[in-house]
Amino acid sequence: MPDMTQTTISIRTAQDADAPAVIALWQAAGLTRPWNDPATDYALALAHPMARVLIADDRGRDGHSPVGTIMAGYDGHRGWFYYLGVAPTAQRQGIGRMLVRAAEAWLTSVGCPKAMLMVRSDNAAVTAFYTALGYEAQAVTTLGRRLDGR
Repeated sequence: MPDMTQTTISIRTAQDADAPAVIALWQAAGLTRPWNDPATDYALALAHPMARVLIADDRGRDGHSPVGTIMAGYDGHRGWFYYLGVAPTAQRQGIGRMLVRAAEAWLTSVGCPKAMLMVRSDNAAVTAFYTALGYEAQAVTTLGRRLDGR
C-alpha cells in the first residue's frame, strides 16, 4: 500500500462537531470499552485546557475525512496518551506515527518533560509500535480502582 501521508494527511485539533466521527473511528479501531463512555471522554478532553484530541484528516477522502486520532493530556508532571487509533483502512501508512509526534509536540509546547502511555499487556503489536518510536517499558506497576461502582 503506498504511503500517502506526505501529500494528503493533515493534523488538527478536534472540535465539538467532530465527536461523532471521532467516536466512530475509536469504535472501528477497537479502542472503546463498555466501562468507558467515549462521548464523555471526548467532551472532557475538549473542555480541559491541558488536554487535546488531535485528528489526522485525509484530504484525499471526501474532502476531510478523519482517519486517525490521539488524545493527549498533561497532569502537570507527565503527559499521557489515550485513544491512539487509525481507521483500519488507513493503517500502516505512518498516520499513527504522525499523531504521536504531533501529540509530543503539543506536550512539549505546554512544558511537559515526559510522555507516558499504557498498553494492555497482551497487545504485542501496539507495544512494538511504541517501542519503534523510542518508548521503553517503565519499571512501574499500574494499579487501579473503579470509583463509579462499575
